[in-house]
Amino acid sequence: MTPPTSPASLFNPARIALYLLLVVAGVAVGMAGALVQGAWFPGGLLLVLLATTAFFYAGRRATGGPAGVLAAAAGWMLSFLLLSATRPEGDFIFAAGLGTYVFLLGGIVAAVMCATLQRLSEPPVPGARLGK
Repeated sequence: MTPPTSPASLFNPARIALYLLLVVAGVAVGMAGALVQGAWFPGGLLLVLLATTAFFYAGRRATGGPAGVLAAAAGWMLSFLLLSATRPEGDFIFAAGLGTYVFLLGGIVAAVMCATLQRLSEPPVPGARLGK
């Protein structure tokens, strides 16, 4: 998808649906990451950080800009906050530990990296003659 060129193209229904899909998928990725990073430490933590980074990058590619990363990261962070809150019974998913903090900070760093990526230039067409 190409980046929007006018304000009207920002609000078309397909683009809004894509951003909502990225938020919902971000919640799912965050929930899955919470379970995997805690179950298979430290290998699960590495796997989850790689998957989260790939998901954020896919959000950028799908929308053509950093807004896709923002939508995906918003869902991911929402799930992290909901799962780290304690319930009245004392239950929680995330315990305060090294793995949890690395997952949180690593996910934030991955989101910032994917959002601030510069667009790579197109490779030159072989055999093209410039200036003629």
